Amino acid sequence: MKVAVFFGSKSDTEIMRGAAKALKEFGIEYKAFILSAHRVPEQLTQTLKEVEKDGCEVIIAGAGLAAHLPGVIASQTLLPVIGVPIKGAIEGLDALYSIVQMPKSIPVATVGINNSYNAGMLAVQILSLKYKDIKIKLEDFRETMKENFIKENREGIEL
Repeated sequence: MKVAVFFGSKSDTEIMRGAAKALKEFGIEYKAFILSAHRVPEQLTQTLKEVEKDGCEVIIAGAGLAAHLPGVIASQTLLPVIGVPIKGAIEGLDALYSIVQMPKSIPVATVGINNSYNAGMLAVQILSLKYKDIKIKLEDFRETMKENFIKENREGIEL
């Protein structure tokens, strides 16, 4: 397993599927866990130790409202943590602010509200620094993306 995906509530499952989709597109092995930083902190700590032991290299953590999960995880590991703010109160801005406002020396990379797909893509980019096969797939993905965009928009659009 190269990536661990954490989120605090079963209701976040659909949002977090985007991260899994991106990882699957690149053939990256992952495991997903529903664990709350507030309700089961001991289990979260134990699971973090287990995923590190299993060779995890990047963590994606989705959270809404107070959104402490990514920060709590970042405080307990040296692995890169990517936070996904999940829309809840005030359109998810509370979660976004909570995740990006980490104290110095405990960073959490953060993507847009509900954009777990981009969290998966950021994990792919991080892993591509170490794994040549992932880098090649990412280069191909980007080239295909550009070609498709040009093809779809070549003739202009009627307004």
